[in-house]
Amino acid sequence: MSIVISLSPELEAQLRQKATQQGQDVSLVAAELITRILEWESQDSEAAVAGIQRGLDDFEAGHSRSFQEFAEEQRRKYNLPVD
Repeated sequence: MSIVISLSPELEAQLRQKATQQGQDVSLVAAELITRILEWESQDSEAAVAGIQRGLDDFEAGHSRSFQEFAEEQRRKYNLPVD
């Protein structure tokens, strides 16, 4: 399947430079980059869902703290001023 996309001149130059450096066809390099970003996005989404589920599980198990406790911890951790 062929898909045609339009790139800015700057992005096209970067893609062509990367292909030249790797000694590969620009279409192959573009396909590999798109594959990597799609895989990363999928993994990132899965990790986010898993993190949310862990938080919900912790909350249901009674492992939670107040916003005040959280805010105090963040102020200490990042040396933030008290309002």
